[in-house]
Amino acid sequence: MTYDIAVDIGGTQMRAACFEHDSLAPLTVHRIATQGPDCSPLERLIQLIESCWPKNGDVVGIGVAAPGPINPYDGVVIDAPNIPGWENLPLRQHLEDHFHVRVAPGNDANLAALGEWRFGAGQGFHNMIYLTISTGIGGGVIVEDRLLLGAQGLAAEMGHITVIPDGPLCGCGQRGHLEAIASGPSIARWVEEEINNGVPSRLCEKLPLSAKDVSSAAHQGDRLAQAGLARAGTFVGVAIADYLHIFNPSAVILGGGVSQSGPLWMDPLRTALREHVMSPKFLENLTVAAAALGDNVGLMGALALTRSNTLK
Repeated sequence: MTYDIAVDIGGTQMRAACFEHDSLAPLTVHRIATQGPDCSPLERLIQLIESCWPKNGDVVGIGVAAPGPINPYDGVVIDAPNIPGWENLPLRQHLEDHFHVRVAPGNDANLAALGEWRFGAGQGFHNMIYLTISTGIGGGVIVEDRLLLGAQGLAAEMGHITVIPDGPLCGCGQRGHLEAIASGPSIARWVEEEINNGVPSRLCEKLPLSAKDVSSAAHQGDRLAQAGLARAGTFVGVAIADYLHIFNPSAVILGGGVSQSGPLWMDPLRTALREHVMSPKFLENLTVAAAALGDNVGLMGALALTRSNTLK
């Protein structure tokens, strides 16, 4: 019997799962806090993978979804947010030296796109964009059945296109990026600013706000909250129009908590998309659909990577 191991690394926790090589149902799924007092995050990662290692049979490969910029060609994590010491970390080399099997690492958002394309809502499409709108905004692009990586593996930073020159400061240090306008925390921040400027809202007594607070109030009829969702949806629609012009996909898959805000977010997105494409041709036969893999998208993306020839 042969097996695959998939790993999803986050700033708070890591998860690992063991799969029979011809199955999509994990035999085991283990998780561990990314940081702890007993050992380093890398040592904790190794322990986590060991806990999933099958007692009988051979592991064919390990797929790893890692946060932050990572060079998938040499397996070096350039800078993982919220994981101390993970700067220019040769992750692939460390894991291959320890486990003596092939290790395939990739950026978590890129691998989420790969997972949705291979196992989720993107199945059957040859050209696809995946966009996740949550605490941040990320994604990935499938072009002619291959994950787009770029010269250094840094392609498809979907949340870091400029939509408002000199706009709000983004977490990356630049201004006016989509993530600084339409991510969950950015929506909440804009609504707070409007309240502080005197705009009436039932949310004025709940400061500071979360995106969930805004979404809940919007669905209860709060006009400022509704405006916050509509503003975010509009800018996401504008950005998707740009993506359509560049990549001409047949499907756009939307994931992340903000994307579940319903028509108050989605209708402005669709309106902006129609208004900003240079030709209706870009919308012909275009599927816009919700992601299907939920919280397992990172694990399934890592599994898809280790089972594919994407980086060979």
